[in-house]
Amino acid sequence: MATTADIKNGMCIKFNNGLYTIIEFLHVKPGKGPAFVRTKLRNVQTGRVIENTFSSGVKLDEVRIEKRPFQYLYKDDMGYNFMNNETYEQVSIAKELINGVDFLKEGDMVDVTIHADTDTILFAELPIAVVLEVTYTEPGLKGDTATNTLKPATVETGATVKVPLFINTGDKIKVSTADGTYLERAK
Repeated sequence: MATTADIKNGMCIKFNNGLYTIIEFLHVKPGKGPAFVRTKLRNVQTGRVIENTFSSGVKLDEVRIEKRPFQYLYKDDMGYNFMNNETYEQVSIAKELINGVDFLKEGDMVDVTIHADTDTILFAELPIAVVLEVTYTEPGLKGDTATNTLKPATVETGATVKVPLFINTGDKIKVSTADGTYLERAK
């Protein structure tokens, strides 16, 4: 059991029958009345952010979570199959638990967040940006670099990304896994 004095960013707690990580917190000592802690909490399963205020000294149920590297192997009717690089154990993870699943290709490394006490998988997340090859897009014209116009491009995972006009089929691009936006041409 932890108290409000132990709160720090990234800490995971059990709150309202769910698991939440603390995004930010602020200890407040008003001139009149007791101290309190104002927090922003993110639900681990849904990603929803809520705000909550804890009175000073309240006991919190801290949950131990671990991030482990897993390698994506293949997809089948059971879900997406990953291998733990330390134990070589294979696990299947549902599509809903993977952040940025549209940009996942075979052999990619992901961080899987696991509830350490029960050894259950909470969610998996790809790196912030991935490099993918454009498999199809309309041909670009020379000199189309001055405008902010975007065109659709299909990448090797089958996802569609809006890219600038100068990107052609076969180019490698860097894509944000959070929102699927084009970042830059890969070098």
